[in-house]
Amino acid sequence: MGYHETFRALSDGTRREILMLLRNGSMTAGDIAARFSMTNATVSHHLAVLKESNLVVDKRRGKYIYYELNSSVIEEIMMWLLSLKGDAKSEGQ
Repeated sequence: MGYHETFRALSDGTRREILMLLRNGSMTAGDIAARFSMTNATVSHHLAVLKESNLVVDKRRGKYIYYELNSSVIEEIMMWLLSLKGDAKSEGQ
């Protein structure tokens, strides 16, 4: 995973809102789009960016594609951020 792509994806408020929706479980693109006042194409673009950054994964079930959080990437980001706090603490001693 590249942090550059991850943080670029996280820099957009709409994409952060999509991630918040997905924390409760997987959703189809249509379900996600219904929560926003934007075109389906725009939501699809945001989902593509999130997928490219590995923050979400998609799984086909029948004729629908479901999007869900990629928890391993979320955990990796959290560990990296926590390591910043630890590094700053040890440097100050």
